Amino acid sequence: MEQPDPSLVKEASADAAERSLVDDVRELVADGRTLLEAELAYQKSRAALAGRTAKSMAGWIALALSLVFFALMALVMGMLLALAPLIGGLGATLVVVAVLLAAAAFSGWVAAKRWNAMSRRLSEDDAA
Repeated sequence: MEQPDPSLVKEASADAAERSLVDDVRELVADGRTLLEAELAYQKSRAALAGRTAKSMAGWIALALSLVFFALMALVMGMLLALAPLIGGLGATLVVVAVLLAAAAFSGWVAAKRWNAMSRRLSEDDAA
């Protein structure tokens, strides 16, 4: 039978009377301290990984949003070029601006509606 590594095993006292409660408590505190240090190191490494990942994600999100912005600008230009022969340059500009303002107003209305709903829920939770 294989014997365990001696550095990992403490020698057991032959007599339980030789051990004291104070020594047992000291060992328990030392083990608790070791466990706490290991847990802190583990959580610190997890936080570092999350920070690096968040930084990378932020860069990719910024790139994606920039590309969406340029795609929308291309769509606006395409709408202007398509409408200009039909209703003239000024008319095309006015139609495109009106559609964009209507879309912005609708988006703002939905956002305000959701904000108010969230505020009501939070105030109900505070009252309860």
